[in-house]
Amino acid sequence: GGCPPAGGCNETRMLEKLPLCGKAFADMMRTLDAWKRCNLSEFIVYYESFTNCTEVETNVVGCYWPNPLAQGFISGVHRQFFANCTVDRTHWEDPPDEVLIPLIAVPVLLTVAMAGLVVWRSKRPDQLL
Repeated sequence: GGCPPAGGCNETRMLEKLPLCGKAFADMMRTLDAWKRCNLSEFIVYYESFTNCTEVETNVVGCYWPNPLAQGFISGVHRQFFANCTVDRTHWEDPPDEVLIPLIAVPVLLTVAMAGLVVWRSKRPDQLL
């Protein structure tokens, strides 16, 4: 982190410097087998280095990080390297009504029964169950 120096953000200079971070990241990613490029644990160190580089270079030219231009650059790198990575999402479905209704009804009925028992017992404080 750290604060950018006073004097304003030099966006032109930032856009000249960020590709150096992208090139370094690309060089590191090329050392990985293609099938490993979608496994975060295989490239997390490279990605951390890339992120730190973009932050440093952005701050050096007086810009805050992240900012829309830097994010646009980072998104471009994502599209370049991770476009073919898909996330297998589990498709969740409600259980059938025969299962769902008892799962809802039993706790509701138990709650009503316990509340009734508490009320009934509170009206008869002198007797034991």
